[in-house]
Amino acid sequence: MSTLPSKLETLAIHGGTPVREKLLPYGRQCLDDADIEAVVEVLKSDWLTTGPKVAEFEERFAAWVGARHAVSFSSGTAALHGAAFAAGLGPGDEAITTPMTFCATANCILYQGATPVFADVSPDTLNLDPQEVSRKITSRTKAIIAVDYAGHPAALDELGQLAKAQVQRVLLIEDASHALGAEFHGKRAGGIADMTVFSFHPVKHLTTGEGGMVATNDTRLAETLRRFRNHGISSEARQRQESGQWFYEMVLLGFNYRLTDIACALGISQLEKLAANLARRREIAAQYTAAFRDLPGVTVPTVRAGVNPAWHLYPIRLRLEMLAVGRAEIFRALRAENIGVNVHYIPVHQHPYYRERFNSEPRYPIAEDGYERLISLPMFHSMTAQDVEDVIHALGKVMACFDCKHDRKSEGKGERSNAFDTRQSK
Repeated sequence: MSTLPSKLETLAIHGGTPVREKLLPYGRQCLDDADIEAVVEVLKSDWLTTGPKVAEFEERFAAWVGARHAVSFSSGTAALHGAAFAAGLGPGDEAITTPMTFCATANCILYQGATPVFADVSPDTLNLDPQEVSRKITSRTKAIIAVDYAGHPAALDELGQLAKAQVQRVLLIEDASHALGAEFHGKRAGGIADMTVFSFHPVKHLTTGEGGMVATNDTRLAETLRRFRNHGISSEARQRQESGQWFYEMVLLGFNYRLTDIACALGISQLEKLAANLARRREIAAQYTAAFRDLPGVTVPTVRAGVNPAWHLYPIRLRLEMLAVGRAEIFRALRAENIGVNVHYIPVHQHPYYRERFNSEPRYPIAEDGYERLISLPMFHSMTAQDVEDVIHALGKVMACFDCKHDRKSEGKGERSNAFDTRQSK
């Protein structure tokens, strides 16, 4: 049973002994011999890209998430761009999304020449607040892009109803880059929204190195996505070779966003382990919640009724009013204990690019307050029991030393840290 420190210990940042000798990252890939053998087999084959492993991965993935179609892309960002294109976004259009996300979610709107409109998030899950979204919808709105923050599905029922209630066609795009395997009222993410986007970056539940997927039940959207990721060409090389044809036509302006057979072979192998990976992440989350639920100064993630999160992240929020220091000092102290905490995310509207080009003083108080308090703890399915114990020990050690009742002061109070891990990717 995980336990917190029973007495004050000297922090590593103050000269004490770190909880761990080596850094435990916040996330990392987990590959085994079967994954390596699957990739080597493709490397020895005739097809390294646009070959049979692509279709096999897409078919297996679609079946796993419960969607009719799955279209692979070279990255999660490319998949988001494909979804924005398929939704018909263009100059003069708007898409509503959350500021509490990695910038790729909003960038895909800009790629299409459309305007991102941010709506604030709900205080419990930090997902898009449907009431805030309803206030932002106009006749120019063409899509709502909801993010399943940390792996907890957004309010897909309410957001879907909002989209369908509009006079113009509005699509619900679910950015499930954090949520592969998450369940929403008995359905897996992937078969609920008009389009659902997944990421296969190394820190995710399943990796292809880089890679992404768009799942949809709409055949026409799927066809548009396939053409868009293949230069806008209406047929693929393997189809032409098998039929003995050379002729092809470009029917729309697309990109080379194809995922290779090498990556898809890895994805197929990883897919076989996905259920076990999810179970392990949920086990770790349960241990964290049990250990930290009553820890002074910490708020654990909320799970809504009818939802089974996928736990890409385990983001705690600090009760700064109960602490003698700010988030930056807590962050540095945990890093000194060799716990590779991170912060997800700097709200998109606070990045210089967005500040300089859009509304000069936008206010999203829930997202902004969340950002000031957030710290993501290590969460990946290959964590050992000792890894989990170390995280629990380190957080308890740090929080005990910085609790206000111990009256420990720091020059870092209220300071923002720029020492964030750069492995934040769609």
